[in-house]
Amino acid sequence: MNAEKAFRFVVRAAEEEDLAACLALDHSSTSDYVWQMEVQETQGRISYAFHTVRLPHPTSVTCSQDAGAMLAAWQNRECLLVAVGDGLIYGYLNMRLDRSHSLGWISDLVVDRPWRRRRVGTALLLQARETARSHGLRRLIVETQTKNFPAIAFCQRHGLTLCGFNDQYYPNHDIALFFSQSLR
Repeated sequence: MNAEKAFRFVVRAAEEEDLAACLALDHSSTSDYVWQMEVQETQGRISYAFHTVRLPHPTSVTCSQDAGAMLAAWQNRECLLVAVGDGLIYGYLNMRLDRSHSLGWISDLVVDRPWRRRRVGTALLLQARETARSHGLRRLIVETQTKNFPAIAFCQRHGLTLCGFNDQYYPNHDIALFFSQSLR
């Protein structure tokens, strides 16, 4: 039997006992590319452009793991999803349900390194879309760093488009990119 066909998992709402396992997942990734931002100011006009740049050597991208935010999401019953199979957590997704702006805001979508490229992230994203729709939300937003090219490519593959950025978003001053998709 093909090992790929035998790979099975379910996506479900996280339980309190899942939180420690989620934090223990490998949150890092490696990238050969980054999105570089250029700013041009001419004649009272400010233009921002992003373009893909190949790096001379792969860079490691680390994402902060905020245990407090994860616990708060679980306690507030926002949307903390886990992908589980064979008694293991393969990945998780943390989404804030912003009803005042009708947004599902995904701040974390993490798949542990051994389970990447096996549709775990896709399954988590699809369930997040359904959850956001079931709450009557209109848009989904995913945030990521400019140097997390695998996450950028993931967003683009799944139909999300760049809708903004913040050049002082993360504690380490990395630029955050925001990708969006209509839920209608």
